[in-house]
Amino acid sequence: MDLGLTNKAIVVTGGTRGIGFAIAEACAKEGARISVCGRTPESLKTAERQLKDLGVEVHTAACDVADADALKAYVEAAADAFGGLDGLVNNPSGFGNTDTEDGWKKGMDVDLMGVVRATWAAIPYFRKAGGGSVLNISSISGIGASSNIAYGAVKAAVIQLTQSHAQSLAADRIRVNCIAPGSIEFPGGVWDVRKKNEPEKYQATFDKIPFGRMGKPEEIGAVGAFLMSMPAYWVTGQTIAVDGAQNL
Repeated sequence: MDLGLTNKAIVVTGGTRGIGFAIAEACAKEGARISVCGRTPESLKTAERQLKDLGVEVHTAACDVADADALKAYVEAAADAFGGLDGLVNNPSGFGNTDTEDGWKKGMDVDLMGVVRATWAAIPYFRKAGGGSVLNISSISGIGASSNIAYGAVKAAVIQLTQSHAQSLAADRIRVNCIAPGSIEFPGGVWDVRKKNEPEKYQATFDKIPFGRMGKPEEIGAVGAFLMSMPAYWVTGQTIAVDGAQNL
């Protein structure tokens, strides 16, 4: 299936590794031009090299998504580099997993306001282009009750924001969708670290996945590329759980 992403300009915040990179890579394989941001020069260089190897135009920049001014400047710089924008993937998480002031602040600053601010910055470019697509990354922790109270609450807010933005932006032909991943494992990721340092907690979650394994970033990437694509043009305001039927 031709996803119609050739030459589309797509920004992926937090796109240097894991789920973010997997979505960027899947879109690049369909011919999209990709901009990714991250916080470390090493990860940016690696992501840039891997994406350029796919034969597409690539833009990268260091950016702390929790910094409102830096995030706005990054989105604008990506749009300037590509001559406009067609898509935005809001991926980063502050992983505020504690029900504390710090846990809530991380979640609010990155998981929620990072989505709000990046979308604010991208909307004028989408309107100029006659439409666009926003993809937010939430979590199955945001769908029901979660033991990670702060994390689950901000991820639930992202799902509600997706629905509200989809309705308010539909007249501008701007689609807004969301993926709620289950537990995704990759080198250096949360579950890889937990497997090494907290094997009992890892196993407890593993046992709740009927598929008998953790998910893979590329499985999120494939769904993400579809939701950004022309065949999904009539899909908006939706949250798709990609979780192997995981039971929280």
